[in-house]
Amino acid sequence: MNHDLHETLTAWRRHLHAHPELGRYEQATSVFVQEKLTELGVPFTPGVGGYGIVATLSRGGSERSVGLRADMDALPIVEANDLPYTSQNPGVMHACGHDGHTTALLGAAALLKEDPSWSGTVQLVFQPAEEGAGGAQAMLADGILERFPMQRIFALHNWPGLEAGTVAVHRGPVMSEPGRFRITLNGKAGHGALPEQAHDPIVAMGHLIVALQTIVARNVDPMESAVVSIGQVHGGTASNQIPSSVFIEGTFRTFVPAVRDRLLARIRTIAEHVAATFEMTADVEIMHGSATVNTPAEEEMAAAAGEAAGLAVRRDLKASTTGEDFAHFLQRLPGCYIWMGNGPTAPNGELHNNRYNFNDAILPAASGWLAAVAKQALASNA
Repeated sequence: MNHDLHETLTAWRRHLHAHPELGRYEQATSVFVQEKLTELGVPFTPGVGGYGIVATLSRGGSERSVGLRADMDALPIVEANDLPYTSQNPGVMHACGHDGHTTALLGAAALLKEDPSWSGTVQLVFQPAEEGAGGAQAMLADGILERFPMQRIFALHNWPGLEAGTVAVHRGPVMSEPGRFRITLNGKAGHGALPEQAHDPIVAMGHLIVALQTIVARNVDPMESAVVSIGQVHGGTASNQIPSSVFIEGTFRTFVPAVRDRLLARIRTIAEHVAATFEMTADVEIMHGSATVNTPAEEEMAAAAGEAAGLAVRRDLKASTTGEDFAHFLQRLPGCYIWMGNGPTAPNGELHNNRYNFNDAILPAASGWLAAVAKQALASNA
């Protein structure tokens, strides 16, 4: 990548960082991407699955096709960085690097448009609403695969702590299946001084919270991976009243469907039986997604693309219990999701931290890998 393009991409990334938007509300972001695609001379279709965009590059007589995907949304986080391009949208921040992913895909579009060495069709997918708002599902429901055919699909995520510009390719699982649960215990309200006249859901919830932590320890094979974490506890309005109900919300992560099914069954059973022990009822609500799992041929293409782009490639990193809705594309298409090293982790600079910042120095590597993997896929006989 030439110096001028790198400078342009850096300016674009910083603009996006300063103007973050939450999932399903990426109107200005979508307009910005469309403006840059127009400047690059790349045709596109807006409004796919909400504010999503699909840009299409075609060359030659080949019928082969490939998809490249980047996410565009930000998070409801108050940024703590003091930068010239700190978020101007209070309470919203690009704390996961989607500004960098979007910019890298624009850079790949620029590289591919000027590269005469490939033939076929590249679908550049700018996806909204990755952060739990159903963006991938919305694009799929809007017929993206039928309207913009692709034989396989690739994506990347920056990874703090991994050497800058390094491509990490996992064998099989990359990220876990994310899920959320909400459990409400319904008791009987009463005066705090007369507990015998009430059914106290706070005491019951204390037992339930402890019991839920036995699932991974005692119901999951020690050779498998799973997480159950409670992030919210809500109940009560007065210090001298026993409330009528209390609810908790939490997350679970698994990689294997059998482990997920066992875990979910235990959440329901434990909640219902703890409630019964304390003479009350439990309402259990569960939502879950899918694990992000690479396919073998595409893993090799991803690694070969890293080498072709002159980047270091690693195949030894463990999967993460974070989640990614790119999994929904991988359920429909073969593909690969890689990690792109973001460089050393600054203090409090982890993903989803209020001091995180995407490393602009890796934009050439990220755009270069995306362009290279598209060419690898189009040239492959797999």
